[in-house]
Amino acid sequence: MYLPPQFAAKDAAVARELMRAHPFASLVSTDDAGVPFVTHLPLHLVEEGEPGGSLVLLGHVAKPNPHAKFLLERPTALVTFMGPHAYMTPRVYPDLARVPTWNYLAVHCTVQARPVDSFEDKDRLLKHLIHEHDPAYAEQWRGLDEAFQHKLMSGIAAFELHVTNLQCKVKLNQHRPESHLALSAAYALGTPDEKALAGWMRRLGLGT
Repeated sequence: MYLPPQFAAKDAAVARELMRAHPFASLVSTDDAGVPFVTHLPLHLVEEGEPGGSLVLLGHVAKPNPHAKFLLERPTALVTFMGPHAYMTPRVYPDLARVPTWNYLAVHCTVQARPVDSFEDKDRLLKHLIHEHDPAYAEQWRGLDEAFQHKLMSGIAAFELHVTNLQCKVKLNQHRPESHLALSAAYALGTPDEKALAGWMRRLGLGT
């Protein structure tokens, strides 16, 4: 993505935080004609080794989804995560000769896909997702008949997405300090996304 230096996150932990807080991602591959093909899906982030080690995203699609075939044939893909985002009015500036923009936080990951085929490995992957999104369901899942579990597992194509490159964009008008105080105050009174952006501005010392 277009990433001017002033908007590139300096702290790698910011990307990991965004990926965990906003796990509903877009997985982008190319189809057989070379056209981008997108699947929207939840992905679970795993850090391998020590904190700050390599990153792996766990997920699955329905077997009929052609994305599973595309990942097998062309395992290099792109994953994007969108954090909070909101309109920015030029009224936050002290002068009139300004224009509006849109502020946002986003993460783009280049990944290498590896299929997860065995029942045991699929079960382990699903338990990660269940633990993240619905831990109370874990007992119900374990109580299902094993034959029924196998039937369900056969209907999904599961995979690990190993992150090989990562970009994190934090666009909060950092390069226009004259807007920070009014912008932070306006966002703090706004929508949930705007309040989240105000929180990120406070975290980065913008408008405080």
